[in-house]
Amino acid sequence: MSNTGSRGTRHFFDGTGAYIALFLVVTALAVAGYWTLIPHSTVDEPIIEELPAPAPVKPVAVTPEAVVKTPVIPEPEPAAPVQSAVEIEVMDDIYEEVTPTPPVLIVDPLVGETVAAFSMDALQYSATMGDWRTHDGVDIAADPGTQVCAASSGTVLDVRDDDWMGTTVVISHDGGYDTVYANLQSIPTVEIGDYVTAGQVIGSVGKTALGESAEPPHLHFAVTKDGEYVDPSEFLK
Repeated sequence: MSNTGSRGTRHFFDGTGAYIALFLVVTALAVAGYWTLIPHSTVDEPIIEELPAPAPVKPVAVTPEAVVKTPVIPEPEPAAPVQSAVEIEVMDDIYEEVTPTPPVLIVDPLVGETVAAFSMDALQYSATMGDWRTHDGVDIAADPGTQVCAASSGTVLDVRDDDWMGTTVVISHDGGYDTVYANLQSIPTVEIGDYVTAGQVIGSVGKTALGESAEPPHLHFAVTKDGEYVDPSEFLK
């Protein structure tokens, strides 16, 4: 019985079995060579995880109050050109000091001899008062009734009957100057507010000044600058 099995096995390897065994060996060798020749990647392929789908966006209603206005930025103004500084040499003693000259009276209020000069610093003897005192104008001798003219153009500022200097006319001029005409006859030819020109008749010589009644007939003529008496001879021609 055992001999029969051994013979069968030997018959298998001796016959068809031998071919089958050979085929299996060749096939195994072919498969081994194939895997040997094919390159294998050493990097593991990344695992892609499927992300969840995003939630749907709900529309939001926009109100006018929620709208933010974009501020308007003004364009910068072009810068002014820079001027180079020029050094100016200042030279001394080039210009002479100029003293303002007061207005010159165009005409004499009348033509005559000066019998009393302007004197605010020194005392003069007053024949009327019998003492020594200052004199704020000039006294120009003239017969009563002699016409008195405006020394310069201006506006009549005052016409008054002064207790000390008699009938008096005051004319205002530019630059703060006033001219005063006193010891006139009682009725002058101008009124307050009248505009007079140089040489226009404003009255005539009288004897109305009680403070100078002992003097010969004359016109008492004075000039003020900003209310202060100044020497009329500096303005007469």
